Amino acid sequence: MTTDTQSVAAKLSSSGLLRSQALIGGKWVDAYDGKTIKVHNPATGEVITDVPCMGGRETNDAISSAYDAFSSWSKLTAAERSKYLRKWYDLIMAHKEELGQLMTLEQGKPLKEAIGEVSYGAGFIEFSAEEGKRIYGDIIPSPLADRRLFVLKQPVGVVGAITPWNFPLAMITRKVGPALACGCTVVIKPSELTPLTALAAAELSIQAGIPPGVVNVVMGNAPDIGDALLASPQVRKITFTGSTKVGKKLMEGAATTVKKVSLELGGNAPCIIFDDADLEVALKGALATKFRNTGQTCVCANRILVQEGIYDKFANAFAKAVQNMKVGDGFTEGVEQGPLINEAAVQKVESFVEEATSKGAKVLIGGKRHSLGMTFYEPTVVTGVNSEMLLAKEEVFGPVAPLLKFKTDEEAIQMANDTNAGLAAYIFSTNIKRAWRVTEALEYGIVGVNEGLVSTEVAPFGGVKQSGLGREGSKYGMDEYLEMKYVCLGSMS
Repeated sequence: MTTDTQSVAAKLSSSGLLRSQALIGGKWVDAYDGKTIKVHNPATGEVITDVPCMGGRETNDAISSAYDAFSSWSKLTAAERSKYLRKWYDLIMAHKEELGQLMTLEQGKPLKEAIGEVSYGAGFIEFSAEEGKRIYGDIIPSPLADRRLFVLKQPVGVVGAITPWNFPLAMITRKVGPALACGCTVVIKPSELTPLTALAAAELSIQAGIPPGVVNVVMGNAPDIGDALLASPQVRKITFTGSTKVGKKLMEGAATTVKKVSLELGGNAPCIIFDDADLEVALKGALATKFRNTGQTCVCANRILVQEGIYDKFANAFAKAVQNMKVGDGFTEGVEQGPLINEAAVQKVESFVEEATSKGAKVLIGGKRHSLGMTFYEPTVVTGVNSEMLLAKEEVFGPVAPLLKFKTDEEAIQMANDTNAGLAAYIFSTNIKRAWRVTEALEYGIVGVNEGLVSTEVAPFGGVKQSGLGREGSKYGMDEYLEMKYVCLGSMS
């Protein structure tokens, strides 16, 4: 490893946060057959460490551990569980610098952005600790004088949480936080590309005193782990963030044991810039929503729709701003764009841009691999894009901003809704009537109006159509981990 990578890894190791084993039943363990997988730094290609490559046997043991722990964890009062979660939150925030460094090391995002994710992710733990004490039931007026009708809310049981690589901490905490607050126990399966942040968070959960078996982490052979979670009748809930393709497979597999399922899947977010938009606000918002995490988020603006009267002016200003973005290793001061996660991601971006230019689109800036090599790609703006190109039809998941032109509000709405996805959308306009009209017409679970960064633990996050089921965050996200029980109390005399 380079000196920088070595020094960061050594510092993390000495802090006890660089874990390289899985967590099952409160114990750090290797794969039963001794197999491992390498975790790489995407900025350099260097191996950070090896972690266990696990499968069905280890996952079944983790499920058993979570199942055994559920009986006692679910019986704690909400206030008692809240204290554990609050301690976990405090520890995450106390170690946000180290967690941010670990995230940059394995995922590549700029350090400032990584530390921001730690605070954002910790917010779900804090919110859940508070909201768990406000899970209310109901009393229903009975039609019969000698009956009393009640509704109780109870934890669903063991939760299988499958998370992606693009937000190694926040995608875990916004599932595990509410699950634990409601009284559930969890088996976490982080991405094999970024397992280290998950393991560090699990280590802090132990330090917070969360009992053994309540939080378990396995990683390795994704199909085998997923199959074990789906097949087990002890797992009563699957929560997943990732591709629509995998989400459909999980939904199908969960049907065999009729598990509760919540899915946050792919997006194809339109960012609509109307003629009456404040140009500075629109530029700031579009840049934020397009290039956050080097374009590797499910709510990134995948298509920027610009009204014809402002198209050229916006395109030129946008390209100028993109040109000034600093690309590099996430540990370098001032870097705004890190590497893509791996070579396959770069090849996908390249193929999308090549397909668009072959059909008449024009690269205004960027459009090729960065001179830094590895998996770095130049921040790119493409004009003359139409709805038939891959850049408009599918999620590019990279630092490429395709600009499409429209004339009327109705055309913008039609273009925006012309997709199977329905996660996030963005509007920039100073006309409040137009903003409301378009917002209500958009087939999306989230709409940002004159704002490009919309995620927060206090609001419901989720999509419609093939972007998923259920919501994460807010009071609504708590319901995903609860079952309702109706109680009819008859006469006791």
